[in-house]
Amino acid sequence: MKLALFDCDGTLVDSAAIIHACMERTFEDFGQDRPTFDHTKSIIGLTLDIAIARMLGRLVDPEIAAMTARYKEHFMLYRQSGGALEPAYDGLLPLIAALDARDDVILGVVTGKSRRGLDAILAHHGLTQSFFITRTADDCPSKPHPAMVLECCAASGIEPAQTIVIGDAVYDMQMAVNAGARSIGVSWGYGPVDALRAAGAGHVVDTADEIASLI
Repeated sequence: MKLALFDCDGTLVDSAAIIHACMERTFEDFGQDRPTFDHTKSIIGLTLDIAIARMLGRLVDPEIAAMTARYKEHFMLYRQSGGALEPAYDGLLPLIAALDARDDVILGVVTGKSRRGLDAILAHHGLTQSFFITRTADDCPSKPHPAMVLECCAASGIEPAQTIVIGDAVYDMQMAVNAGARSIGVSWGYGPVDALRAAGAGHVVDTADEIASLI
């Protein structure tokens, strides 16, 4: 039996445009220069307060906490105004369906998103029942800390050595290494392929179809 743990943003769904728009508004509200799109993409995967602190080159402090709260307000306003939910990447929904049908694989999600954000995405794409275990920023320390992976392993009864983390960011690959799990990097997300390999990716794939055979 194997445990396949998927990252969300940049791996299952393309959320960079929404995240960046909320970051721009948040930074403007606090008199900070608007970040570039590439700067925003570089921190996707981290827990929100740590992501904002890293973008500003400092530790989490009271202003970072206030910016984190404001970002969440902007995100909720986007949702409440009828903003579209993040689209799934090509081939990911069929891949999840195929893996869910296998008797030798248990599926999970490990993400820096909030619990509410993840639940909304999974429900929108009809994936809620496909994932046996999930861990979010509300449950565990930020990646690359191994807690998300290790808690999923404990909950499913599967050892880290039989676990595969699938993600697009160096933080996903580092988390897998820290947990003693294997990893697959995806090239369609926000992390450079060379950086994924340097961070410990066992494989880097260009299409969703490649993932099934590696698992």
